[in-house]
Amino acid sequence: MSDTSEKTNLLGLSPAKMEAFFLSIGEKKFRAQQMLKWIHQYGESDFEKMTNMGKALRAKLAEVSEIVLPEVVYEDFSKDGTRKWVMRMPGGSAVETVYIPEKDRGTLCVSSQIGCALDCSFCSTGKQGFNRDLTVAEIIGQLYVAAMSFHEPGERRERRITNVVMMGMGEPLLNFDNVVDAMNLMMDDNAYGLSKRRVTLSTSGVVPMIDKLGDVTDVSLAISLHAPNDELRNTLVPLNKKYPLSELISATNRYLGKLPDKRKATIEYTLIDGVNDEMAHAEELAELMKLVPCKINLIPFNPFPNSGYRRPSNNRVYRFRDYLISQGHVVTIRSTRGDDIDAACGQLVGKVEDRTRRSQRYIDAVQIDSEQGGRAS
Repeated sequence: MSDTSEKTNLLGLSPAKMEAFFLSIGEKKFRAQQMLKWIHQYGESDFEKMTNMGKALRAKLAEVSEIVLPEVVYEDFSKDGTRKWVMRMPGGSAVETVYIPEKDRGTLCVSSQIGCALDCSFCSTGKQGFNRDLTVAEIIGQLYVAAMSFHEPGERRERRITNVVMMGMGEPLLNFDNVVDAMNLMMDDNAYGLSKRRVTLSTSGVVPMIDKLGDVTDVSLAISLHAPNDELRNTLVPLNKKYPLSELISATNRYLGKLPDKRKATIEYTLIDGVNDEMAHAEELAELMKLVPCKINLIPFNPFPNSGYRRPSNNRVYRFRDYLISQGHVVTIRSTRGDDIDAACGQLVGKVEDRTRRSQRYIDAVQIDSEQGGRAS
């Protein structure tokens, strides 16, 4: 029998790669559809229970492949119905996945990396540093765990997860191939069957990868903007120094232009008290977004320890929103969900074995500031 480490984890195979796998072991392509349904619709990981496959095939599958699921080490429930899972990955690091229920939909926020290679100043995940990309199995496994936790598996089961957003830990476009394969599984009729309108990839603005994304898929796009000018965005989203707003706006429009329908981009804008929530910022944002077919999602900052930032008052949030609306924009305010279990936007931390040492530098800087503040007082 083959060593376990050499076996193929079928959980992470996209539809095309599942077909290639079955051809490689001398089987017909239609077996791929059967396997996708067993794994993703019925939640089955035991080959012996896959009764529409012959005994010889089941034995062969057990020898050359496996279905390895994520290890859930913690699950928490918010009073508002939000759920958070912490899943430990090989190597000891962990990622967090969040389910947000609403009246007409249920949205799962999925992570793409352990930690994040970017260092956005207002995001607690970024302060944890970066370890590695998640595999396809580790990405789709988050959806598997969430989907199977709600109901009995099966093709006709009630669908509790209607939307998936690649907005968890990490920058999805820096793990391009694995994220694309995982999204293909999310949308495949033999797996989760989600609409391309209901799978959304959020990026901080990796311009070349936005163009590449438009060549291989037509999922919905969200831009993590957070500032209406380059000077401020360079501070909040350092990636902007490499790909400034003019390039990001152009890439977004090119992506939307490739879509077969008239979808809009979602512009995510975290409002931080006294930083990017002034009326002058609202005026700049309103003007800038006239260049992009979009809807604007305002996100009041969710505090985390030692961030140095504050949540703006509701009056400031509403004033910012009302001005944008007065200029003809479609605007929503993201309600804070799951903050009692640290599952709100920007709060996902997980447990990251930081290869960048950014987390230690951040802790050291906070400690120095604290000591200097103490001496000053």
